[in-house]
Amino acid sequence: MRKVHTWDDWIDYFKFWQDSIGLDRKELRQFNFEVKFGEPEIGEIEFGHFKGQLKWPTLMHIPDQRIRDALQNLIVYQGDTEFASVEQQRNLLIKPPSDYDMLSITRVMCEEMRHGWQMSYLLCQHFGDEGKREAQKLLERRAFEGQRLLGSFNEIVDNWLDFFTYTQFIDRDGKFQLKMLSVSAFEPLALSMGPMLKEESYHLGTGNSGLLRVVKAGRVEPELIQKFFNKWVPTAFDLFGTDHSSSAHWAYVWGLKGRFDERENPADADQGQLNDLARQLYREECVRLVDRLNDYIPDRDRWLEIPDIRFNRRIGVWARQHFTVDGAAVSAERYPAYLESVIPGEADYKRLNELAKDNDWIEHRKASSN
Repeated sequence: MRKVHTWDDWIDYFKFWQDSIGLDRKELRQFNFEVKFGEPEIGEIEFGHFKGQLKWPTLMHIPDQRIRDALQNLIVYQGDTEFASVEQQRNLLIKPPSDYDMLSITRVMCEEMRHGWQMSYLLCQHFGDEGKREAQKLLERRAFEGQRLLGSFNEIVDNWLDFFTYTQFIDRDGKFQLKMLSVSAFEPLALSMGPMLKEESYHLGTGNSGLLRVVKAGRVEPELIQKFFNKWVPTAFDLFGTDHSSSAHWAYVWGLKGRFDERENPADADQGQLNDLARQLYREECVRLVDRLNDYIPDRDRWLEIPDIRFNRRIGVWARQHFTVDGAAVSAERYPAYLESVIPGEADYKRLNELAKDNDWIEHRKASSN
């Protein structure tokens, strides 16, 4: 096993990681990976116990080891998601629907790698030997072996409908997480978020426009699209964390991670409900996006929907309980068969792959000449 002792060692290990997961496309290898920081916006800590004090420029300015440990954990989890998404999407490079889609997924994957690069830089530069070990482990876990830290990032991205649904909903959770970190008391983390959020907006646009193109083409049945929503959206709800989370509470008290609407919301934070409030805001945003998709589905009975927040959850108060997509209770005996009927199965993947053989399953878009 390689050992990361310096930032240059980590860069070498990053290239080894690219080799090990089969990223040989030159656009992915020749991308200019760099560390980017935005311009400072607010120099004082904006919430929590240390509100009004200057933001912390280095780890040595942080007054408590517990805060440093929690901060490192936040950065590790963020970095883990970035490299995981590349591992999940890598097989889609083989046969994209068009040159436009190849350019889109290449850009998404390059920027996800850059985001992981950014988080690894923070770990290596600010957290000593332990940070370097954690940055190394970001390149050693594998999504396709179920080793990533969060559930969504161990799921299989099998096809382009998977990809568009993933970038619409899972990357949208990423936007929420990045914005909550953008007000962090740790200045290097807060300043990392501006460039990452700008890049993330392209990923969300890729998912949203991709789903619009699929719906407009009219070849993929809304019922099949809905199954992919049912697959991914509950995992996105889980990404916000457990209800009544003590970790979220302390991250807020210590100024490490704010609310999604921290700067716009004048009300005092309900520190016992931070994760659930963010989850609800996320769901509301997703509902609005799906309403837009439904404008192109003439039969109201076939409209797409965001699953109820209780459906197929794996963490939190609704974990391993039995609810339908609409939120109705189901008996434990009936639930396995019901679940199998509303998420993609072997026949659904086969159907989608058959549709994808023709070029009319998705609205065509030309690659930019720029």
